[in-house]
Amino acid sequence: MDARLSYRESAVRGASPVRLVILLYEQVIDDMRGALAAQGRGDIEGRTRAINHAIVVISHLQATLDKEHGGRVAEDLERFYAQIRAGLCEAQTRQSASLLEGQISLVTVVHEAWREVEQAEIGSPAKRAGSMLNPEAVSRPGGWRA
Repeated sequence: MDARLSYRESAVRGASPVRLVILLYEQVIDDMRGALAAQGRGDIEGRTRAINHAIVVISHLQATLDKEHGGRVAEDLERFYAQIRAGLCEAQTRQSASLLEGQISLVTVVHEAWREVEQAEIGSPAKRAGSMLNPEAVSRPGGWRA
């Protein structure tokens, strides 16, 4: 079995909804970096595969939003995910390394914000960021790969 897959599977077991979101962001960042590397090698098929997977993971993140209870944060994340998907499609169409780098930067900033949310949760159990997420949906990382 692939060591990365084993690591990811063990990280998912028993993880909080926020931790699962962080892991999905890390997967998106890995996918986009893989697309960038493939583009540098002239590997169009590899770039396309990596971008397509990033879009699948982002769609999963978007589907996990609890729009009924998440308020403004869920609305903002909904727009953010749509923006990232559109940016990835544009990067793919234009075969643009700079557009991919821009998407990586945007996702990295939000990834760091989720890590801060996780730290706040660890420090204070009363603070729960999961209110903007549907925990059952987050815990089903369908389509997620190592």
